[in-house]
Amino acid sequence: MGAMNRRTHHAVISGVVSLAVAFGLAGCSGTDAVSQDVKGGLGFQYQAAGDAALTWVAPANRSTVSGVKGQLLDGTAFDLSSWRGHVVVVNFWGSWCGPCQQEVQALEQVYTDDGSKGVEFLGVDVRDNRASADAFVRKHSVTYPSLYDESNLLALQFRHIPPNATPTTIVLDRQGRIAARHSGGILYTQLRSVVDQVLAEPA
Repeated sequence: MGAMNRRTHHAVISGVVSLAVAFGLAGCSGTDAVSQDVKGGLGFQYQAAGDAALTWVAPANRSTVSGVKGQLLDGTAFDLSSWRGHVVVVNFWGSWCGPCQQEVQALEQVYTDDGSKGVEFLGVDVRDNRASADAFVRKHSVTYPSLYDESNLLALQFRHIPPNATPTTIVLDRQGRIAARHSGGILYTQLRSVVDQVLAEPA
């Protein structure tokens, strides 16, 4: 192999490795993203948070989420619109996802701490089977409900700011609008900070 070919080969390999690392940091899989454009020029603020990213949306520019309904893991029917008037944390997860296992205790702790303040939590179990999902919930003592979404279609209802990795955590304000999205695994302090900001907004 000539010198030029060796350099070209090395550059291609380096680029592939860099992309693989980038996707790995974002979450379990970069292919979980929903192909929709985020609205531009609407006052979004982007912040790097370790190996994750937070998107915060100004109140005047938020979009309402509707059509999030289905069957919970326990078999009961659920419609997210029934929680209108509450701050809601929606976490997209799967039992197969390493970062999901690492963040679940942080989610459960914020749910325990802020439940009395009018905060609701909803998991959305994606690309999973019920047996594995049920085992995950039991193992990690998760007490908030989760919708079963084997085909990952509910992500399409989060227009303009869809979940772009697994895990992704989205916080809705009391009007059912997307206030923030955190891509990748989230820490207790990160989630608590976002939830507290949305709670502090006028009802």
